[in-house]
This record gives sequence, C-alpha cells and structure tokens, in this order.
Amino acid sequence: MAPIVPPVNVSGRALMVVIAIMSFLCALTLGTVTMVQEKAEAWQGDVSREITIQIKPDDGLDMEAALTEVRNLALSFPGTLSADIVDRAATARLLEPWLGEGFDMDELPVPRLVIVTIDETAPPDFAAIRAQLADAVPAAVLDDHRAWTSRLISMARITVLIGVGILALMFATTMLTVIFATRGVMAGNRHIVEVLHFVGAETSFIGAEFQKRFLLIGLKGAAAGGGMAALGFLLLGAWQSNSMATALNDQVTALFGRFTLSGAGYFGIIGIVILISAMTAVTTRLTVIRTIREIDRQRADPSLAEIG
Repeated sequence: MAPIVPPVNVSGRALMVVIAIMSFLCALTLGTVTMVQEKAEAWQGDVSREITIQIKPDDGLDMEAALTEVRNLALSFPGTLSADIVDRAATARLLEPWLGEGFDMDELPVPRLVIVTIDETAPPDFAAIRAQLADAVPAAVLDDHRAWTSRLISMARITVLIGVGILALMFATTMLTVIFATRGVMAGNRHIVEVLHFVGAETSFIGAEFQKRFLLIGLKGAAAGGGMAALGFLLLGAWQSNSMATALNDQVTALFGRFTLSGAGYFGIIGIVILISAMTAVTTRLTVIRTIREIDRQRADPSLAEIG
C-alpha cells in the first residue's frame, strides 16, 4: 500500500537542507562554547595548584643557597605538596624568546624561581610564608597568582556568557527558520490534508501521519548538520595531533587552542539533533491542526474561502 503522506518532495528536501545548515551552525557554536569553558576551567585549575617564589639577585647573596633555603621553608608549611627549583638551564630557556640563545646569565640580574605545588582543598597560609620569607631571604617574593586567577576567571566567564548568548541567538534563529520552513512545506501539502479530512480521517490521525513524515525529515537534516560539525571537530583534532611542531599548527594552536571536544560537547550536539527534530515534528502537528480548523471554518462560512 502507498503511504498516506507522499514521500519527501522537492519542498521537503529544501526543508531538510535548511535544517541541516542551521543544525550545523548550532552544533558548531555549542562545541566552541564547550571547548572555551573546559579550557578556562583547566587553566584555572593549573594556576590555582601552583605558587611561585621569586628570588631577585642581590649583592652578597648566594643564589643557590637561597634557593635551597626557600624550597625547604616552603615545604615546612602544611598544604604544600612539593617545591622544585627552576635550574639555570630551564631559566635560560624561559628567556630565549626575548634574549636569544647563548646569552650569559651571570651578566644579567636574572631572578630565579621556586615552583611550589599546593593542595587546592587545604592551601597553606600565604601570609605566614611571606613573613618567614621576609626574615629568612629578604630578596624572595611570593606570588600566589590571585590577581591572575581572578582576571582569568572573569575573562572566562565573560567569554562563556558571550558564547551562550550567541548560542541562544543561533538556536532562536534555528527555531524560527524551522517553524516557517515547515509551515511553508505544509502549505504545499494542504490538499492532502483536505482530502484526508473530507473522507473522515480524524485530526489526531492526520497530525500523527504528517508528524511521523516530518520527524524523519527533521531527524535526517539535523543528524546531517550535527554530524558534519562533530566530524569537523574530530578532523581538526586529528590534524593538530598529527602535525605537531609545525609552524601552521603552532600558530593555529596559539590563536584558537586545541580543537579537542569532550564527551559533554558531543552529547550536546546529539541533544541539538534531537531537539530540532522534535521541534520540526511538533510544528508540523500544530500546523496540521490549524489547517484543519481553517478548513472547517471555510466549510461553515464559504465567504471565508472567497476572501482567502
């Protein structure tokens, strides 16, 4: 038996393309927002787990002895997990981008660092550390990164809020586009609704038949758009992993970071596909019900059909 609702026609294919494009843009926006949020949380965690103690060169200061004393002092406080001295070679590598290779550190007043890893859940008493450092090694300065952390948190929150706002606008645009496109396709199938209604089919039956047909259209289009976005993230991540230490990869990573999307991002894309498909089906059902009501009103008052 032939289906009650005809297979996808040209208008149905156009609707599928529209849904695919809007789903792709929504999934791309969602993935980008998710990556920014996750990377901001990772940066915040990295910064909050470490503090640095900087020792400035001074006349008569034995730098190596001061570094050892500062490390031992930091380890004596509860809440510090480890303390590592940044050696001369590592310090030189840190300065190479600005001073070039082969410079003599003894000719420059280069500060030395001690990196202290702390317990995030029970951090040490920073004020007490500063007080003991001032007595033991006056040239040592503790930096707990609080100012940097607060700025990072603020920047991350603003970025995520902007991304969520863009996502909300994209999703609202998608909803309106799908609604109007679905109504346009349904207008082209009005004669089918009229025939089914005239032969006695119930409104719920007609709505269910069209809803199933357009749910399939919406599911195919949304799956295509969401799948292309997910595939794009996978391909970009694979490209970055396979082209390490290249100039193009380094510059792209510096500008945009790593294109790695977590499981939450992919589940979000699946949610967008399901939501847009359901929205297409619901819009179709409501449009069918409204069309049948218009038909009933026109049958009750033929003058309405003449005006239409």
